[in-house]
Amino acid sequence: MASLSETNKFTCTIIVSMLLLIISTQCEAQLSPTLYDATCPSALNTIRMGIRNAVSRERRMAASLMRLHFHDCFVQGCDVSILLDDSSSIDSEKNALPNFKSARGFDVIDSVKSQLERVCPGVVSCADIVAVAARDASFAVIGGPSWTVKLGRRDSTAASRSLAENLPSFTDGLDKLISTFATKGLNARDLVALSGIPPSLPLIYNIKAILMLDSRALEGVSSRLMVATAIYHHLIW
Repeated sequence: MASLSETNKFTCTIIVSMLLLIISTQCEAQLSPTLYDATCPSALNTIRMGIRNAVSRERRMAASLMRLHFHDCFVQGCDVSILLDDSSSIDSEKNALPNFKSARGFDVIDSVKSQLERVCPGVVSCADIVAVAARDASFAVIGGPSWTVKLGRRDSTAASRSLAENLPSFTDGLDKLISTFATKGLNARDLVALSGIPPSLPLIYNIKAILMLDSRALEGVSSRLMVATAIYHHLIW
């Protein structure tokens, strides 16, 4: 029989893996976890150390980096379009209401990118940095789990503020939340798991809307799993 710690680790693995699987599938390039083994062998360690240092300075940064990856991937794929600033041809996603003055971690990603450019210039994409940073940030927050990140994402040269305006909001009602998550292949049960339920912690979504879901949507969603996701949301705000 599995110990309590093993069960907790398993449930945490489920939720984090679900989140990364869902938000990391929209990429046309062929991805490989060993992409930089020959061209930049120190890439993953450089990212890991940069994220570890950032989180040691501000623990909340771990959740902010996870949220940054989530908000990037939810809008047209994991292409770091969220990093692009305003220009004559770009209306930055940073100005969208769900991101405005709340999306964080840009300076951390810039710092890691600068370190990588000194080691292996022009090799590692910012999109891969953000994806790996989310994994490493998750590990820093809850002491695990870790998972293999496939690499090879390409950085976008265009942004979509209009799509970013449609990111899930804590003010959204039940129908809107279900509809928004459905566009990413998620059902009501996924919505419950990814939103977190414990009333002792503030949630990113409308708690009344979540609690209106049919009880069947909660089957198999353990309280530990919900707490793991709630920790993520709690540290963001």
